[in-house]
Amino acid sequence: MKINLLLIEDDEDFGIILKQYLGLSDFKVTWIKNPLDALALIEEKFDHDIILLDVMMPHLDGFSLAQKIKEKHPNLPFIFLTAKNQKIDRLTGLKIGADDYQTKPCDPDELILRIHNILKRSKPIHLPKPISIGSYSFDYENLVLLHPNEKIRLTQREADLLQLLIQYNHGLIKRDVILNSIWSSDDYFSGRSMDVFISRLRKYFQYDKSIVIQSIRAVGFEINFPIPE
Repeated sequence: MKINLLLIEDDEDFGIILKQYLGLSDFKVTWIKNPLDALALIEEKFDHDIILLDVMMPHLDGFSLAQKIKEKHPNLPFIFLTAKNQKIDRLTGLKIGADDYQTKPCDPDELILRIHNILKRSKPIHLPKPISIGSYSFDYENLVLLHPNEKIRLTQREADLLQLLIQYNHGLIKRDVILNSIWSSDDYFSGRSMDVFISRLRKYFQYDKSIVIQSIRAVGFEINFPIPE
Protein backbone atom coordinates (compact mmCIF):
# COMPACT_ATOMS: atom_id res chain seq x y z
CA MET A 1 0.00 0.00 0.00
CA LYS A 2 1.59 3.26 -1.12
CA ILE A 3 2.04 6.15 1.29
CA ASN A 4 0.53 9.33 -0.13
CA LEU A 5 3.06 12.08 0.56
CA LEU A 6 2.91 15.81 -0.14
CA LEU A 7 6.30 17.46 -0.76
CA ILE A 8 6.39 21.26 -0.58
CA GLU A 9 9.87 22.33 -1.69
CA ASP A 10 10.97 25.24 -3.89
CA ASP A 11 14.50 23.92 -4.56
CA GLU A 12 14.24 22.39 -8.04
CA ASP A 13 17.30 20.12 -7.88
CA PHE A 14 16.61 18.78 -4.38
CA GLY A 15 12.92 18.33 -5.15
CA ILE A 16 13.62 16.26 -8.28
CA ILE A 17 16.04 13.94 -6.50
CA LEU A 18 13.82 13.47 -3.45
CA LYS A 19 10.67 12.87 -5.49
CA GLN A 20 12.43 10.26 -7.63
CA TYR A 21 13.87 8.42 -4.62
CA LEU A 22 10.58 8.40 -2.73
CA GLY A 23 8.81 7.18 -5.86
CA LEU A 24 11.26 4.29 -6.20
CA SER A 25 10.55 3.45 -2.54
CA ASP A 26 6.85 3.01 -3.36
CA PHE A 27 5.63 6.41 -2.20
CA LYS A 28 2.97 8.31 -4.12
CA VAL A 29 4.46 11.83 -4.19
CA THR A 30 2.73 15.11 -4.98
CA TRP A 31 5.36 17.85 -5.34
CA ILE A 32 4.42 21.52 -5.00
CA LYS A 33 7.10 24.15 -5.59
CA ASN A 34 5.13 27.26 -4.66
CA PRO A 35 3.73 27.24 -1.09
CA LEU A 36 0.82 29.42 -2.21
CA ASP A 37 -0.33 26.55 -4.44
CA ALA A 38 -0.40 24.33 -1.34
CA LEU A 39 -2.94 26.68 0.26
CA ALA A 40 -5.32 26.06 -2.62
CA LEU A 41 -4.76 22.30 -2.41
CA ILE A 42 -5.66 21.98 1.27
CA GLU A 43 -9.05 23.57 0.56
CA GLU A 44 -9.82 20.72 -1.84
CA LYS A 45 -10.16 16.99 -1.20
CA PHE A 46 -7.05 16.16 0.80
CA ASP A 47 -6.00 12.54 1.26
CA HIS A 48 -2.27 12.78 1.98
CA ASP A 49 -0.75 10.72 4.81
CA ILE A 50 2.18 13.03 5.63
CA ILE A 51 3.78 16.30 4.48
CA LEU A 52 7.42 17.24 3.94
CA LEU A 53 7.84 21.00 3.75
CA ASP A 54 10.77 23.36 3.51
CA VAL A 55 11.09 26.04 6.18
CA MET A 56 12.53 28.82 4.01
CA MET A 57 10.44 29.41 0.88
CA PRO A 58 9.49 32.51 -1.09
CA HIS A 59 6.02 34.04 -0.66
CA LEU A 60 5.21 31.97 2.45
CA ASP A 61 7.57 30.34 4.96
CA GLY A 62 7.12 26.75 6.12
CA PHE A 63 6.07 27.69 9.65
CA SER A 64 3.21 29.90 8.45
CA LEU A 65 2.12 27.31 5.91
CA ALA A 66 2.18 24.53 8.51
CA GLN A 67 -0.05 26.58 10.80
CA LYS A 68 -2.61 27.01 8.03
CA ILE A 69 -2.50 23.30 7.18
CA LYS A 70 -2.95 22.36 10.85
CA GLU A 71 -6.07 24.54 11.05
CA LYS A 72 -7.68 22.44 8.31
CA HIS A 73 -6.08 19.07 9.09
CA PRO A 74 -5.04 19.03 12.77
CA ASN A 75 -4.03 15.36 12.84
CA LEU A 76 -1.88 15.37 9.69
CA PRO A 77 1.81 14.68 10.52
CA PHE A 78 4.56 16.72 8.89
CA ILE A 79 8.34 17.00 8.76
CA PHE A 80 10.22 20.28 8.29
CA LEU A 81 13.13 20.35 5.83
CA THR A 82 15.92 22.80 6.67
CA ALA A 83 19.11 23.79 4.90
CA LYS A 84 22.40 22.76 6.49
CA ASN A 85 23.60 25.26 9.10
CA GLN A 86 20.34 27.17 8.76
CA LYS A 87 19.40 28.81 12.05
CA ILE A 88 15.72 28.29 12.78
CA ASP A 89 13.50 28.52 15.80
CA ARG A 90 12.85 24.85 16.45
CA LEU A 91 10.63 25.76 19.39
CA THR A 92 8.27 27.51 16.99
CA GLY A 93 8.06 24.38 14.87
CA LEU A 94 7.38 22.17 17.87
CA LYS A 95 4.63 24.50 19.08
CA ILE A 96 2.99 24.24 15.66
CA GLY A 97 3.14 20.47 15.98
CA ALA A 98 6.12 19.37 13.86
CA ASP A 99 6.78 15.64 14.08
CA ASP A 100 10.42 15.92 13.02
CA TYR A 101 13.15 17.99 11.34
CA GLN A 102 15.47 16.86 8.57
CA THR A 103 18.56 18.76 7.39
CA LYS A 104 19.14 19.08 3.64
CA PRO A 105 20.72 17.33 1.94
CA CYS A 106 19.27 14.45 3.93
CA ASP A 107 19.98 10.73 3.82
CA PRO A 108 16.99 9.29 1.90
CA ASP A 109 16.97 5.99 3.79
CA GLU A 110 16.97 7.78 7.13
CA LEU A 111 14.16 10.06 5.95
CA ILE A 112 12.05 7.08 4.85
CA LEU A 113 12.66 5.38 8.21
CA ARG A 114 11.54 8.53 10.03
CA ILE A 115 8.41 8.76 7.88
CA HIS A 116 7.46 5.16 8.63
CA ASN A 117 8.07 5.65 12.35
CA ILE A 118 5.94 8.81 12.44
CA LEU A 119 3.09 7.14 10.57
CA LYS A 120 3.31 4.12 12.84
CA ARG A 121 2.74 6.44 15.81
CA SER A 122 0.14 8.73 14.28
CA LYS A 123 -1.79 6.52 11.89
CA PRO A 124 -0.67 2.90 11.64
CA ILE A 125 -0.55 1.58 8.11
CA HIS A 126 -2.85 -1.43 7.85
CA LEU A 127 -2.92 -3.65 4.81
CA PRO A 128 -6.29 -4.68 3.36
CA LYS A 129 -7.81 -7.63 5.18
CA PRO A 130 -6.80 -10.04 3.84
CA ILE A 131 -4.18 -9.32 1.15
CA SER A 132 -3.21 -11.89 -1.49
CA ILE A 133 0.49 -12.72 -1.81
CA GLY A 134 0.89 -15.27 -4.58
CA SER A 135 -1.00 -18.36 -3.44
CA TYR A 136 -1.09 -17.09 0.16
CA SER A 137 -3.47 -14.81 2.00
CA PHE A 138 -2.10 -12.46 4.66
CA ASP A 139 -4.42 -11.11 7.37
CA TYR A 140 -2.36 -8.62 9.38
CA GLU A 141 -5.00 -7.75 11.96
CA ASN A 142 -5.63 -11.39 12.87
CA LEU A 143 -1.94 -12.43 12.52
CA VAL A 144 -2.71 -15.19 10.03
CA LEU A 145 -0.87 -16.37 6.89
CA LEU A 146 -3.11 -18.78 5.01
CA HIS A 147 -2.27 -21.26 2.24
CA PRO A 148 -4.41 -24.12 0.88
CA ASN A 149 -1.91 -26.51 2.48
CA GLU A 150 -1.66 -24.86 5.91
CA LYS A 151 -2.68 -22.05 8.23
CA ILE A 152 0.16 -20.22 9.98
CA ARG A 153 -0.45 -18.20 13.12
CA LEU A 154 2.08 -15.35 13.09
CA THR A 155 3.61 -13.55 16.03
CA GLN A 156 3.10 -9.78 16.14
CA ARG A 157 6.73 -9.19 15.16
CA GLU A 158 6.46 -11.62 12.23
CA ALA A 159 3.35 -9.80 11.01
CA ASP A 160 5.00 -6.38 11.45
CA LEU A 161 8.07 -7.57 9.53
CA LEU A 162 5.99 -9.02 6.70
CA GLN A 163 3.93 -5.84 6.48
CA LEU A 164 7.10 -3.74 6.22
CA LEU A 165 8.58 -6.00 3.52
CA ILE A 166 5.38 -5.72 1.47
CA GLN A 167 5.73 -1.92 1.52
CA TYR A 168 9.12 -2.35 -0.23
CA ASN A 169 7.77 -4.86 -2.76
CA HIS A 170 9.87 -5.17 -5.95
CA GLY A 171 12.66 -3.17 -4.35
CA LEU A 172 15.56 -3.13 -1.92
CA ILE A 173 15.08 -2.62 1.79
CA LYS A 174 18.19 -1.99 3.85
CA ARG A 175 18.98 -3.88 7.03
CA ASP A 176 19.06 -0.77 9.23
CA VAL A 177 15.61 0.28 8.01
CA ILE A 178 14.15 -3.06 9.14
CA LEU A 179 16.06 -3.08 12.42
CA ASN A 180 15.13 0.44 13.46
CA SER A 181 11.51 0.04 12.36
CA ILE A 182 10.78 -3.37 13.91
CA TRP A 183 13.49 -3.92 16.55
CA SER A 184 14.12 -0.25 17.44
CA SER A 185 17.83 -1.09 17.48
CA ASP A 186 20.50 -1.93 14.90
CA ASP A 187 22.97 -3.67 17.21
CA TYR A 188 24.55 -7.07 16.54
CA PHE A 189 22.02 -9.12 18.52
CA SER A 190 19.04 -7.43 16.88
CA GLY A 191 20.62 -8.15 13.50
CA ARG A 192 20.96 -11.84 14.33
CA SER A 193 17.35 -11.93 15.50
CA MET A 194 16.19 -10.28 12.28
CA ASP A 195 18.02 -12.90 10.19
CA VAL A 196 16.20 -15.64 12.10
CA PHE A 197 12.85 -13.98 11.42
CA ILE A 198 13.65 -13.56 7.71
CA SER A 199 14.54 -17.27 7.48
CA ARG A 200 11.29 -18.11 9.24
CA LEU A 201 9.25 -16.09 6.72
CA ARG A 202 11.02 -17.82 3.83
CA LYS A 203 9.96 -21.20 5.26
CA TYR A 204 6.38 -20.01 5.62
CA PHE A 205 6.33 -19.24 1.88
CA GLN A 206 7.78 -22.62 0.88
CA TYR A 207 4.77 -23.54 -1.26
CA ASP A 208 5.14 -20.61 -3.65
CA LYS A 209 8.53 -20.14 -5.33
CA SER A 210 7.44 -16.84 -6.92
CA ILE A 211 7.70 -15.21 -3.46
CA VAL A 212 11.32 -14.16 -3.02
CA ILE A 213 13.19 -12.52 -0.13
CA GLN A 214 16.75 -12.37 -1.46
CA SER A 215 19.66 -11.42 0.81
CA ILE A 216 22.09 -8.75 -0.41
CA ARG A 217 25.15 -9.32 1.75
CA ALA A 218 25.80 -6.55 4.30
CA VAL A 219 23.19 -4.33 2.60
CA GLY A 220 19.67 -5.68 2.97
CA PHE A 221 17.06 -7.65 1.07
CA GLU A 222 15.48 -7.53 -2.38
CA ILE A 223 11.77 -8.25 -2.15
CA ASN A 224 9.44 -9.76 -4.75
CA PHE A 225 5.92 -10.53 -3.64
CA PRO A 226 3.39 -11.21 -6.44
CA ILE A 227 0.47 -9.05 -5.27
CA PRO A 228 -2.48 -8.38 -7.58
CA GLU A 229 -3.44 -4.74 -8.12
